[in-house]
Amino acid sequence: MTDLFTFENLGNLAILIFLQAVLGFDNLLYISIESQRAPKDQQKAVRFWGILIAVGLRVVLLFVMIHLIEALAKPFYIFAWPGVLEGAVNFSTVIFIIGGFFLMYTAFKEIAHMLSLDNLNHDIDGGRKKSAAQAILLIVFMNLIFSFDSILSALAITDVFPILATAILISGAAMLLLADGVTEFLKRNRMYEVLGLFILLIVGVVLLGEAGPAAAHAMHDDSLKIRVFGHEIIPMSKSTFYFSVIVLVIVELVQTGYQRKLAAKRAHEQSRDV
Repeated sequence: MTDLFTFENLGNLAILIFLQAVLGFDNLLYISIESQRAPKDQQKAVRFWGILIAVGLRVVLLFVMIHLIEALAKPFYIFAWPGVLEGAVNFSTVIFIIGGFFLMYTAFKEIAHMLSLDNLNHDIDGGRKKSAAQAILLIVFMNLIFSFDSILSALAITDVFPILATAILISGAAMLLLADGVTEFLKRNRMYEVLGLFILLIVGVVLLGEAGPAAAHAMHDDSLKIRVFGHEIIPMSKSTFYFSVIVLVIVELVQTGYQRKLAAKRAHEQSRDV
């Protein structure tokens, strides 16, 4: 037990908590948006139980992955169509592809709904309701998809299960504390829900990019990287992802400030004319 409280393990724990917090923001954003599809009186319970169940399953997934990482890493299919499609597919590849397309589909669907005429006469619950059970299942499912990336990153830092599990539990507690606040903020500022959906869209692209070299990284063999028409699928770097998110946030803040300035100017002109 005392072996756990080494300087190295405590340092790894601090890094993992920071990593979980950074990688968990898009997850929290999805939870906040998805929970609003449930009946109003059940939304808080949906967030609570969705996060609680998902965190528990994430710890289970971590335990399984530590013991089966070699079996999961081995490619189960290799494409060999020279000049068309080449590369290997393993379990990680499938998870990244499913998660990426699901996130992109969700983002496009919700953006399209916002642009539809029906949305003008309905609030956030109108036309998009889900039962509490459906919302919880989606939150748990997507939490596991999101966690796959963070767990793989965490395993690159340490394979000490108690340290990894502690970082996951702390990040889960933080999500429970912040989920209601993020949801209320999105309700009061609907324009930021659009921003959140575009961030989810970018996350979907990131996951699809991670699918390309997943098997190659696991087997330490660059020849297994997926290539389409001779072009290698290159993952988006984390710095590029965060830069894109920061640019989106800055654009939204500038646009919001400019709209408020125009509204104040128009109100002043109208009052002066009266």
